[in-house]
Amino acid sequence: MHISAHLDLDVVALETDSELAVLIELAAPSAPASATVRAASTLQVVLDRSGSMTGARIDGAKAALIGLVDKLDPSDNFGLVAFDDRVEVTVAAGPLTDKEAVKRAIGQLSARGSTDLSAGYLRGLQEAGRVAGATGATVLLISDGHANAGVTDPDRLGGIAAKANTDNITTSTLGYGLGYDERLMSAIACGGSGNELFAEEPDTAGALIADEVDGLLSQTAQAASLLINVAPQVRAVHVVNDLPVTTSNDGLLVELGSFYADETRKVLLTFDVPAIAALGLAQIASLRFTWVELPGLTQHTVTVPLHVNVVPGDQAAEGIPDPTVRTELVYLHLQQAKRRASGHLSSGAPTAALTEIRNAQAALAETLPTAPPHLREDLAEEAAALAYLADQTENGMIARAAKYSSMDAAYKSGKRGRVRPPSSEPN
Repeated sequence: MHISAHLDLDVVALETDSELAVLIELAAPSAPASATVRAASTLQVVLDRSGSMTGARIDGAKAALIGLVDKLDPSDNFGLVAFDDRVEVTVAAGPLTDKEAVKRAIGQLSARGSTDLSAGYLRGLQEAGRVAGATGATVLLISDGHANAGVTDPDRLGGIAAKANTDNITTSTLGYGLGYDERLMSAIACGGSGNELFAEEPDTAGALIADEVDGLLSQTAQAASLLINVAPQVRAVHVVNDLPVTTSNDGLLVELGSFYADETRKVLLTFDVPAIAALGLAQIASLRFTWVELPGLTQHTVTVPLHVNVVPGDQAAEGIPDPTVRTELVYLHLQQAKRRASGHLSSGAPTAALTEIRNAQAALAETLPTAPPHLREDLAEEAAALAYLADQTENGMIARAAKYSSMDAAYKSGKRGRVRPPSSEPN
């Protein structure tokens, strides 16, 4: 893993309060030179089979699952839990030694009943944990409806996903259609350090399921985390990205999840630094990165110290902020605005959502003229996404706007730098 850290300002004024932003860039290892070398993977699918999945939705999901079974090796673990108001272990998690039997079991599924999502998800986690080895497991939760039985609180389910993630079980979610609860699916994906996906049509859902498997099979790093240990003089640190964060005795622990081969990610931190009374180099934090490299399962730890130079006020005034770091900060604030807009849309407040979107468009327009050239493509794509959200909201397509906004913000913040599948782009 290649790691670099860039401060927006490398000097601060003596005896003056400061806020510093730090952009961390991470590049995952490449795939092994030999295409035959790959650690065995574990994929546990949790599929909603409630009555609303009848017809093209359940048929499309089954076709996609049969296709992914063909992509996996016999040594890979695969399991399938199907749920409605009951939970059924359709395929017990284990090696794919009999693919034809697994595909027959998938093909026999039919839609029925109501939606006890929590029971299905918890059973899926049990199955994943039962067979996951040193390489951990990925759970893919697919649902098209609002959970109407069992645990339905997003925070509780997100906490369950976060707990599983500490045991190296990642959870991704695929919301199917326009009737699912994006707040719940988003909370689970964020807590589980996975992808948050949205498919309105069966073909899109099938493509996204295939993309998720391709990502799983191309992983070169797992269980990545960042431990932030701040210096005594620092008042506060904030993780701007939408990532799972917990406080430990050693500092602030940020879960980064798994990395695909050659994937790049960006994480942005801000530090509230009170007035420093001594001139010279001052350490504000140390960043400790830990990850497990595949296929060798070798754990790596790298520590990166962060220093700033304390200078007289007149010298600090001549400092020029790093435009890349400052533009990245604006970009992530735009994702926060979209997350808030999604919340307003989900709660039936489209006017408030549109205000968030318009404010984000204004901030983007202000940033564009001074943005570094290498970030202008990202900003242009962001302008298109905001225009799409504004159009959908103004035309009453509230459910679509809420779901797209949530998914788009998740990719661009929690997985900032990861390339989103083309099949998840707006129509």
